[in-house]
Amino acid sequence: MHLYEVKLKKEDVNSLGLPLFGEYDTRDVVVHDPGLRDYISLDMHLVPRRAGRYASLRFYHSKYHILERLMNKLQVTGHLSKSTHKRTSKSFTGKGITLFNVVHHTLKYIEQTMTMNPIQVLVTAVENGAPREVITTIEYGGARYMQAVECAPQKRVDMALRHLASGAYMKSFKSKKPLYKALGDEIMQAYKIDQGSHAISRKLEFERQADSSR
Repeated sequence: MHLYEVKLKKEDVNSLGLPLFGEYDTRDVVVHDPGLRDYISLDMHLVPRRAGRYASLRFYHSKYHILERLMNKLQVTGHLSKSTHKRTSKSFTGKGITLFNVVHHTLKYIEQTMTMNPIQVLVTAVENGAPREVITTIEYGGARYMQAVECAPQKRVDMALRHLASGAYMKSFKSKKPLYKALGDEIMQAYKIDQGSHAISRKLEFERQADSSR
């Protein structure tokens, strides 16, 4: 039976302890940042695809599993500029089953490389890559100024996932490295707070701009 054909209620899945993809247990995964604990979902699902089930709820993104949110960012990554549009969008936009397999291979690659739970690596990478402050434009007396503001928790997670996805696409563009390895390397670098990670470098850039705009 295909994983998509398994239909179980949420409480049944939690009681049975069915692991993610049939391989990874999320019950021991810890979110160390107290500000993000309510915004990183780690519910036990065989397949992390809710297909818009919570779209009618407020702050519905927080109801989706963190892996599903990563898949959604890989589908629609956006772009940094016109010159980097191809590198950050590539050719997988909208192909859910393709990205499902990419994320599955990424988890296996992280597990083989670091010999630890890849879900914990991803969660810690998101925490490390989530900016605490950003800048916004305010207008006062007809003049515009840049003002540092605290970043909302849900936006912090969204920005971290978007930068992880963009960094993976840029590293795999016109390269022999497959996307799942580029994504795995990006996540592991963010886990180690390595500035070679696109998410970490963007976070430091945002916080540096916020410090100069106080």
